[in-house]
Amino acid sequence: MRLAAVLVSGVLVTGSALAALPDGTKAPDFTTEASLAGKPFTFSLAKALKKGPVVLYFYPAAFTPGCTVEAHDFAEATGKFKSLGATVIGVSHDSVETLNKFSVSECRNKFAVAADPSERIIKAYDAVLPQRPELANRTSYVIAPTGEILYSYTALDPSGHVGNTLAVVRKYVAEHKGS
Repeated sequence: MRLAAVLVSGVLVTGSALAALPDGTKAPDFTTEASLAGKPFTFSLAKALKKGPVVLYFYPAAFTPGCTVEAHDFAEATGKFKSLGATVIGVSHDSVETLNKFSVSECRNKFAVAADPSERIIKAYDAVLPQRPELANRTSYVIAPTGEILYSYTALDPSGHVGNTLAVVRKYVAEHKGS
């Protein structure tokens, strides 16, 4: 299934036009340190995909204005994602120590954020911020349990990421009910 565009709030948003990895490709697998509610743990994409779709979003840096807004938006929507069987995970170059604090204050203990100080995951997903290559670009992916990228969206404005990914997850779940 290829989701090239999603209608959100009356605006046509194309995911693949600005996206780093094309929709329909296999998502690179990874395991890394992460934090949820201030507690570090090891996050495995393969393990998360066994539970359902994964919303993987990259953001430049914890505690910056846009990243804080995006974290608050994902925190508010986490219940909706969970009700659809989806896992939300944010990734940045920050250390797990920084993310322990960010996961409590900005993610509001609702979803995990992963540390990628070596930028290995950021590079694997072509989510490098062109202006500052040591940082992640604001790129969101929806990954099916099969590992296929269903949707990708890149925009520094954090406002569209939650609505767009939630619409794709809803569509995916509706199309795969009973499978």
